[in-house]
Amino acid sequence: MKLSRQSSVCLARRLGLALLALPALAFANADVEKNIANSKNWAMQAGDMFNQRYSKLNQINKGNVGKMQVAWTFSTGVLRGHEGSPLVIDGTMYLHTPFPNKVFALDLETQKIKWKYEPKQDPAVIPQMCCDTVNRGLAYAEGKIILQQADSMLVALDANTGKLLWSTKNGDPKLGAVNTNAPHIFKDKVITGISGGEWGVRGFIAAYNLADGKLAWKGYSVGPDAEMLMDPEKTMTWTDGKMAPVGKDSSLKTWQGDQWKIGGGTTWGWFSYDKATNLMYYGTGNPSTWNPSQRPGDNKWSMTIFARDLDTGMAKWVYQMTPFDEWDFDGVNEMILADIDVKGKPTKALVHFDRNGFAYTMDRVTGALLVAEKYDPQVNWATHVDMKTGRPQVVSKYSTAQNGPDVNTKGICPAALGSKDQQPASYDPETKLFYVPTNHVCMDYEPFKVEYTAGQPYVGATLSMYPAPGSHGGMGNFITWNAGTGKIVQSKPEKFSVWSGSLNTAGGLSCYGTLEGYLKCVDKNDIKKELFKFKTPSGIIGNVFSYEFKGKQYIGVFSGIGGWAGIGMAAGLEKDQDGLGAVGGYRELSQYTELGGSLTVFALPN
Repeated sequence: MKLSRQSSVCLARRLGLALLALPALAFANADVEKNIANSKNWAMQAGDMFNQRYSKLNQINKGNVGKMQVAWTFSTGVLRGHEGSPLVIDGTMYLHTPFPNKVFALDLETQKIKWKYEPKQDPAVIPQMCCDTVNRGLAYAEGKIILQQADSMLVALDANTGKLLWSTKNGDPKLGAVNTNAPHIFKDKVITGISGGEWGVRGFIAAYNLADGKLAWKGYSVGPDAEMLMDPEKTMTWTDGKMAPVGKDSSLKTWQGDQWKIGGGTTWGWFSYDKATNLMYYGTGNPSTWNPSQRPGDNKWSMTIFARDLDTGMAKWVYQMTPFDEWDFDGVNEMILADIDVKGKPTKALVHFDRNGFAYTMDRVTGALLVAEKYDPQVNWATHVDMKTGRPQVVSKYSTAQNGPDVNTKGICPAALGSKDQQPASYDPETKLFYVPTNHVCMDYEPFKVEYTAGQPYVGATLSMYPAPGSHGGMGNFITWNAGTGKIVQSKPEKFSVWSGSLNTAGGLSCYGTLEGYLKCVDKNDIKKELFKFKTPSGIIGNVFSYEFKGKQYIGVFSGIGGWAGIGMAAGLEKDQDGLGAVGGYRELSQYTELGGSLTVFALPN
């Protein structure tokens, strides 16, 4: 076939553009991998794409951590809950704050502020955020800092100057579609989710091009197959003891009428990625409303683990942990990828500690269910997970749907904030164990009828929370978990929920923070051995991280009480059932700490 001159020129241009694009794609992936491979950096929120939260640094170890001292501190100037952690890339630290979502770049040589970015956001977004004005952190790649603002604007900043490079609107905050999650960069994509399940927001995951912020793809959690990016014959799920296609209209068939349009399934947690399969993994949240009688059915695919092709967004496999959720057991907690032995068989695993109190081990390639066991002995709403169907076996006494609206179902364990909320666990490749910060909290739950009004809370339940009865009297444990057998190895009790992300290191340590404000480091082989303890200025809901600068290792953590557990203090709420029940449960916390917003960095003395 002979091409015209004009056609030849067009073809040449297209080929040229395509060839130009190839190195950019390779470089985007290479840049992130290069940064996380250098253990001196802390280049992603979890330290890596597998969400393992493990540092290879070992200068600070179990033999000398007791000598650790405060090296320096930094005040963020914001008095709300400080979740997530800073990033450290090649001698610069990038910090974020809760609303108004300030970003600071600090020179680690001088600790001088290189630049500061403070977006102009409408304060009207604050009451649209259910559980404090938190933000879980930044992402970095190719000289860009990516910030997901509360008002849903996703922005890229020049990492050297703080200059705004691009911005894009991810949702409508006037409808309750706000953001608290950390964006993640995988290959040439920026991945972000959406919050607002308590406003009837229909959840989705979105991929934007790192280069220009343009939308690459968007997959909804619930609704029609095409909008979920789900192929009925190719997307698989666990059924009858094996993987099988989800089938046509797998979500629509499980909702009454058009309830799916305000059905929740939001995506405000963490995301992980395996380049070997080119799959990204994440969880979806609770269905809306919290009154289950208003949405009969399994409400698929809320409360679900999704595995999606990163390039296209198409769902490869799904697994719903809590069909027809009656307790607000959001499924957004992190998916930790690790190669482990499961019942004696080497497995490319995905491990997930769900809010519902069960820890799941899946084959991350196929989606097969391998292990599902309770990681807090007090969990009582279900007896077990049927391994053939994958469904939890609900105890009728604790079924808020069966008991009906306007009936207060008492003694449900865990509470709505789960046996673990978004505070991420860590995995240690040396011990082959998972180190899990947990909540040890139960609740009373009374649903009531609620009408949907766009932009208004759409909850429909009254909650009360309290420590799990008949145990150590505290509200938290720090545990080690064998994901291959589904067993707790050790458990260290804490007075309050452990709402901090843990960190494990090659120095034999596992470190975490407490709601009273203590940074603690324990022996990772015996977590009951507390090797270091220091009281920071405020309660810790941030995630512990580590980096090296000029040959010296540092361990740091944000302190600043807030989040769901600390919402009473952060927002000045006083009634026990305020904060979706958390205020009464954590009332005693105000006797131990106060509001704050600071970073504390530790090191060994010179």
